[in-house]
Amino acid sequence: MIIYVSNAIEFRNAVDANEITTNIEKAFKEKTGRYPGSSEKASWNNSMQFMERIIRNSGVADDCGVFIEFNIPNTRMRVDFIVAVLDKKGNKNFVIIELKQWSSANTTEKKDVITYVGGGNKQVAHPSYQAWSYKEHLINLNEGIHTNNLNGYSCAYLHNYIERELEPLKEEQYSDYLKESPIFFSNDYKKLQEHLFNLVGEGNGMDILHTIATGKIRPSQKLIDHVTGLFKGNQEFVLLDEQKVAYETIMSLVTEQETKKTIIVKGGPGTGKSVISMNSLGTLLNRGFNAKFIAPNASFREVMLERLIKENPMDRARIKGLFSGSGQYYNCKLNSFDVLIIDEAHRLKRKGAFQYKGENQVEDMIKTAQTSIFFIDDTQRIRPEDIGTVDEIKRVAAQYDSEVHEVELEAQFRCAGADGFINWTKDALQIEETGNFNGWDKKAFEFEVLDTPQEVYAQVKEKNDNERLTELIKNIYKTLLSRGMKGCYVYCRDKKLETYLRERLAIIRSH
Repeated sequence: MIIYVSNAIEFRNAVDANEITTNIEKAFKEKTGRYPGSSEKASWNNSMQFMERIIRNSGVADDCGVFIEFNIPNTRMRVDFIVAVLDKKGNKNFVIIELKQWSSANTTEKKDVITYVGGGNKQVAHPSYQAWSYKEHLINLNEGIHTNNLNGYSCAYLHNYIERELEPLKEEQYSDYLKESPIFFSNDYKKLQEHLFNLVGEGNGMDILHTIATGKIRPSQKLIDHVTGLFKGNQEFVLLDEQKVAYETIMSLVTEQETKKTIIVKGGPGTGKSVISMNSLGTLLNRGFNAKFIAPNASFREVMLERLIKENPMDRARIKGLFSGSGQYYNCKLNSFDVLIIDEAHRLKRKGAFQYKGENQVEDMIKTAQTSIFFIDDTQRIRPEDIGTVDEIKRVAAQYDSEVHEVELEAQFRCAGADGFINWTKDALQIEETGNFNGWDKKAFEFEVLDTPQEVYAQVKEKNDNERLTELIKNIYKTLLSRGMKGCYVYCRDKKLETYLRERLAIIRSH
């Protein structure tokens, strides 16, 4: 979705007449159905004055194209500013410019930065990385761009920021970002003007904008090859026994025929649903299908990404567009994708769920894909708004004349593979009557009720030398600390942990 589009001369005239913010606000209301916030309007009013001077003084042609606030389809990403035009050699180019109101920033131990935004100091992405990630997303997933040989470029412009002698945003740890996406500060306006002129010096930019705006979502061959390479040799995604059989069954069902299909893969915790779903994504992409991986839970998506890319932030930006939440498909057209792979489908939501504007996410998935693959465990629904059940999927599939195929996973690899214990917990919690109502093979898996927390701690500590327990506990803490929407408040029973967290917070506050 494009909020505002014009050619260069119309943009300059609107700024000169002090009408640009009003025009963007009007377009914003028409496109989104809501009014922009006061901070958004203030940023437009400020940033567009700077961009008008850059466009005018760079000498780019009057008919170059200008996008303002371009919402990348099926994401929450909004690109601040895009200029599109031919260069002197006749190449079709577009430049993404990430605009920031910042006046200062500092480094972190990671490759992001800390700056004052939204009323306080926050850890955010480096502006060059942000601009580059938007460009990569468009190049890799916009069919209009990669089939019409459009060349994408990106940069960041911090027009209120006076560069320091030893500028934190240019430190060595950000060199990869800066190479791909240069950064320009307040005093660099002439450098930015020259940079733009070299990339988009000629005219005829509106056709290029139209190509971008109408391009369908489809991964490029370059992206497919890259993702396939990430799976090769990755032990995290090796299929075992029954998982391999289920995977091959799914692959045999996904064909290029026009028949609409719904595949339901049922399995409890530890049966390998996620390993199968990720392998399915890689194979289907490699076979030329327009496929996407969907998981309602953001933390779960991050875990899947981390397992695939091994923490490489550049890889993350390249492939992140293949992963998404489930709340963005309510207004998609019928069969927009060849395949949607929905992991943890039991967490799909109904109308009224936080930030979801549609009616039924199960219906969104089935409507949007020629083939929808649901990985589900009915017993893992934990919230009232969770509507992902096998029965609901079948009901909606019938509504859309979609063939239903079911795949059952039984062998599980958690709890030391003790199926008996899993069955006993189902019986004990009155979820399902099972043959293990009176117990299981105790040698396969230990379960004891202890008298005190100290005894629990002692037993866990004793086992620690045998599972990756410390790593798992760290992941649990990370998940809990990232659950909040506007803040996180913690009380620590463990005083050493409390001291450690306070020391880390003191470092942030000292900056």
